[in-house]
Amino acid sequence: MNAKASQATRATQRRYDRLAPFYDRLDRMGQPGWRRRVFQETVGQVLEIGVGTGKNFPFYKPGTSVTAVDISPRMLEVARRKLDAARQKNPGSGEGIGDGGPVPVKLMLTDAQSLPFPDASFDCAVATFVFCSVPDPVLGLQEIRRVLAPGGRLVLLEHMRRDDRIVGPLMDLLNPLVVRMVGANINRRTVENVRKADFAVDQVDDLSMNIVKLILAHRD
Repeated sequence: MNAKASQATRATQRRYDRLAPFYDRLDRMGQPGWRRRVFQETVGQVLEIGVGTGKNFPFYKPGTSVTAVDISPRMLEVARRKLDAARQKNPGSGEGIGDGGPVPVKLMLTDAQSLPFPDASFDCAVATFVFCSVPDPVLGLQEIRRVLAPGGRLVLLEHMRRDDRIVGPLMDLLNPLVVRMVGANINRRTVENVRKADFAVDQVDDLSMNIVKLILAHRD
């Protein structure tokens, strides 16, 4: 990773560290039904990229095991407190509570662009509204592909650039301001990035205004 990319990664970490104490109050992205649908697609050993404060914990699918990573130590602190509270409420249920039963969860501090896992470690990888913020999204997706087993699934819930003649250019114009304010790019072409990372795209569902989409893909 070059110096410019490393600087962008550090800036992303600092930004989310600052947001962590009140992130749950600020973040309104993603209806519960959308997030539930993401985790309905998961199987086996699951990698969640950008777990943040653990907003997806209620939707983890029984019968899976989740390794949940994030670049921000303070976001992970919030997520850890949620797991500890769940464990105290349900002694003996493991570290995480999913929708309908206990799901083992391991939290890790790491960068999506440089995952510390061997090749072919996971059956499935998911992310919800994460690849708007990863400094090099294609590199992050390539890392996910590397750690997925052959045939492994990728499930993304993302907002991205609207492909039209009016809103798309407007999103391009506003993007530098939005990035400075909240750190998220609003004009990423995430479906294209998934293909650039050498995934086979199976399905793309428009969930809202041709901006929020569910992407299903797999590693050949």
